[in-house]
Amino acid sequence: MTDRLERSHLYVPASNWSMIEKAARSAADAVVLDLEDAVSVEEKASGRINVIRAVRELDFGGRLRVYRINGLDTPFAYRDLVDVLEAAGDRIDLVMLPKASAARDVQFVETLLLQIEAAQVLTRPVGIEAQIETAMGVLNAAEIAGASPRLEALIFGSGDFAASAGMPLENIGERGAYDAGYPGDRWHHAMQSVVLAARAHGLRCLDGPLANLRAPDDLVQAARSARGLGFSGKQCIHPAQLGAVNAAFSPSEQDVVQAQAVVAALQEAKQTGRGAVSLNGRMVDAANIRMAQETLNRHRLVLDRETS
Repeated sequence: MTDRLERSHLYVPASNWSMIEKAARSAADAVVLDLEDAVSVEEKASGRINVIRAVRELDFGGRLRVYRINGLDTPFAYRDLVDVLEAAGDRIDLVMLPKASAARDVQFVETLLLQIEAAQVLTRPVGIEAQIETAMGVLNAAEIAGASPRLEALIFGSGDFAASAGMPLENIGERGAYDAGYPGDRWHHAMQSVVLAARAHGLRCLDGPLANLRAPDDLVQAARSARGLGFSGKQCIHPAQLGAVNAAFSPSEQDVVQAQAVVAALQEAKQTGRGAVSLNGRMVDAANIRMAQETLNRHRLVLDRETS
C-alpha cells in the first residue's frame, strides 16, 4: 500500500507507557513503538507487553501503528515478532526491520509473518518497512527493495550507516564540521540509492531523524533536502519536530493550484488533439501531468489525514 501517507514517523520507547499515550494523540502520520535502541535488554519483554497493550487499548485515530523489532543478529527479534503478532497482529499495520542488509533479512520476517497469520487466522496482512543503515544495506538496496510484496517502505538511517561506513558523525542527522570540509554532500550517494531502490519498486522512502532538538532550522533544511531527493517522509524523535516535517512533505497551496492548472491545461490539449501545451509561458506535456497527479494525490491523502 504505497499510497499510505507517511510524512512523519514518531519514535517512542516501547518501555515508556506515558510517552506511548502521548504519541497516539500526536500529529504524526505513524507512531513507531520502538523495541530496539530505545529499550534496554532488561525491558525488552515488558516492552512487548506495552506494544500489545497500546494497539489494543489506545485510539491511534488515523495514525499508522508501527513497531520496530530488534535486529536479526540479536536473540530478541523472533520473540518480538511472535509474541506481539500472536497477541495483536490484527491491530498492527507495519513491522519495522532495522539494519536490513540483504533480501534474505526481509524474507525471514515475511516467512514468520505468513506462519503467524496462518496460525492466528489473521485476514489482514501486516506490512514490512526496512531500514537501510549499513554499508551492505546501501549496496544491496535494490535487492532489498524487491525482496517481498509485503515490503512497503525503505528508511535511511544515517547514524548506524555512518558507523558501518566509518564516517565520523557528531550527532545523528546533523551536518557538522566533516560535512563543511567535504566538497559536496557526504550523504548524497547513500540517500539517493535508497530513494531510487524504493521508487523503482513502487515503495515509499523515509529519511532518518535529526537528534538535535535545539536546531529547528537544521530540521527544516534536512526535511526539505530529503524531499528534494525524492523521500516521502522523515522520522522524528520528539513531537515538537512533527509540524515542520509534515509541512515539508505536504504540497503547498501554490503546488496544488499549479498541479490543478497543469491537469486542466493538458485535458484541454488532449481534447484538441495536442500532446503538449503552453502554460504561463512554459511547455507542459505528459511528464508534467504525471508529476501534477502525484501532487494532487498526495494533497488528497493529507486532507484525509487531517480529517481522520
